[in-house]
Amino acid sequence: MKILLPEEVRRALSLLRGGGAEAYVVGGCVRDSLLGRVPSDWDITTSAPPERVGELLSGYPLIETGLQHGTVTVLLDKRPLEITTYRADIGSHSHRRPDRVRFASRLTDDLSRRDFTINAMAYSEETGLVDCFGGREDLKRGLLRCVGDPDRRFEEDALRILRALRFASTLGFAIEEATGAALYRQRGFLRHLSAERIREELTRLLSGIAPAQPLRQYPAVVGTVLPELLPTVGFSQNNPHHLYDVYEHILHSIEAAPPDPTIRMALLFHDSGKPAVYTEDADGIGHFRGHAAVSVQLAEQALTRLRFDKASAARIVTLIRYHDAEMLPTSACLRRWLHRLGEEGVRQLLEIKKADNLAQHPAFHGRQQEIRRLDEVLNWVLAERQCFTLKDLAVNGRDLLSRGIPAGPLLGKILRRLLDDVIEERYDNDRPVLLARAEELFLQENAAVTPPAQ
Repeated sequence: MKILLPEEVRRALSLLRGGGAEAYVVGGCVRDSLLGRVPSDWDITTSAPPERVGELLSGYPLIETGLQHGTVTVLLDKRPLEITTYRADIGSHSHRRPDRVRFASRLTDDLSRRDFTINAMAYSEETGLVDCFGGREDLKRGLLRCVGDPDRRFEEDALRILRALRFASTLGFAIEEATGAALYRQRGFLRHLSAERIREELTRLLSGIAPAQPLRQYPAVVGTVLPELLPTVGFSQNNPHHLYDVYEHILHSIEAAPPDPTIRMALLFHDSGKPAVYTEDADGIGHFRGHAAVSVQLAEQALTRLRFDKASAARIVTLIRYHDAEMLPTSACLRRWLHRLGEEGVRQLLEIKKADNLAQHPAFHGRQQEIRRLDEVLNWVLAERQCFTLKDLAVNGRDLLSRGIPAGPLLGKILRRLLDDVIEERYDNDRPVLLARAEELFLQENAAVTPPAQ
């Protein structure tokens, strides 16, 4: 078999081999190439120690970012290539990084320390594919399997537990039985991971082609990093709108949603508050009044702990808050939502409503037609360039100043009132009409604050 290598990669391999070292592309780039994908990154492993790598590639910019781990990054025609010396990791009391790195002389030693068989393959044009652990066969079978002892692999680096779930999602692979049992046993080591690493893996997992399956298969693992979700697992809804428990409903909604991490993260938490507010009526029907507000609180707690940036967290929380809100297929209603959320936010909210409904009992899937109508009206409002923001108004602050309305809080208040009047179709978005309305509002405000003559 032959892997097509970029010219810069071939040049780096040639320079290393020309200096008497072994050199191979390794890891994810080999995996992706065998899957027929175009790798985003190319990593190289070599028998040359880091200082020798620097000598052989001295004609190119070098970034000594990981020398303690034997890694040098070289820029060839602006393409960054990570070049790592064969190594054997020794100990890992942190369960994240090795205590000590020992450089190895054999490629096999380096491959044997890697996480999964599909990531433990190397390739060079001279040698061909080096596959010591059956990675190519596992690729064909769609199987994710640890190299060697899975318990040891996860003890060495707890991030591999989440990487296993992420690869299962992004590749659509099954997790091999022994590997799955080990990641379940070793899930406690996840407490050693940084919030940023957990956030990154969860986000990539949710963006995959099959996110629900690993979440479904390993809820206790997911619950180790997202304990807010554990009460939903197996929690019966006892409601004719639903045929799944709360956690299964969440997973089915994620499956029905586009691979937008913001939408899927919102869906992951959208019903997390249901167990806390559950009540039953006299007929034994379950109800979840106020669950959106509790779901918001749980999501805010988790997103803060995982150090999501403020803008992303705010968007996710907003979508959770309004996921169950009523929306009518009228231009006025859509203008109100556009004013509140913007176009992207409204489109994301509609996707959430679609997915949430598709995860309910099929008898209620007629709601999809109503959501499609909302989408049609949204597109019409946008195509007509209807007014839903202050910048869309036919008048602005300068216009009001020219009519004698002084600068300050009152001017801003009047502009907002004008926008509300236009959104609600009480007045047309017409300059003369709005200027007259502004003068009327100004007089009303002045009358409200001017005391009567004695």
